[in-house]
Amino acid sequence: METTTFAATTGFPHTALVGVTDLDETLAVQGDPHEVQPLASVTKLLTAWGALIAIDRGLVGLEEPAGPPGATVHNLLDHTSGLPFEGEEPQRPPGERRLYSNAGFDALAAHVAAAVGVDFAKWMQREVTGPLGMAETDVTGRPSAGARSSINDLLIFGREVLRPTLLPAELRDRALTVSRPGLRGLVPGYGSFDDNQWGLGFEIKGEKHHWMGESLHPETAGHFGAQGSFLFVEPTLDLAAAFLSG
Repeated sequence: METTTFAATTGFPHTALVGVTDLDETLAVQGDPHEVQPLASVTKLLTAWGALIAIDRGLVGLEEPAGPPGATVHNLLDHTSGLPFEGEEPQRPPGERRLYSNAGFDALAAHVAAAVGVDFAKWMQREVTGPLGMAETDVTGRPSAGARSSINDLLIFGREVLRPTLLPAELRDRALTVSRPGLRGLVPGYGSFDDNQWGLGFEIKGEKHHWMGESLHPETAGHFGAQGSFLFVEPTLDLAAAFLSG
């Protein structure tokens, strides 16, 4: 692994950790790859993976009721449950609009925990972070935005998404495929989009002009967090990249 300097973060007034991996190994890192920082909403990618494992095992059904009345696990995963960013009172009927929701992912985690019979953090440790060797990741915080991790561990997870070992490739493909195309919705901090594309837990770039920049392929999928964090996978290049900030 090479440790290098990225001009894009040179001179940042705070911690700026960057890493890139291919299918097999980390290609480059700036900063300490083992320094742990908050993931903020990048946590949702890990939570989604844990939910998808429960779905693959037949412990949870993608179309079974979950969250507000009329909503399903699927609605919670693709931000169409109608729940607001925060709060328990739905703002829209399920499936009508892409409403990005921390509350929806917390409800998803609670639903999975009830179905599998263990605390969600324990489920994540047992089924996701433990098997992947993500020893520097703490998933005991809020399932929507409370995990902490390192660049090293995020790149491990990026390789898992690129070439899954905990899920069948078909279910991974569904997670990275646009769910309910054509729905309008807000990407927090970046505005509203007529076609706010999202998969199962993963935002899909599509034609949006926002945090993923201009050069990435429309199939690029991932998530960003309010702490300045991000993780994305570029399936057409078999690459993943992560950023953490203090």
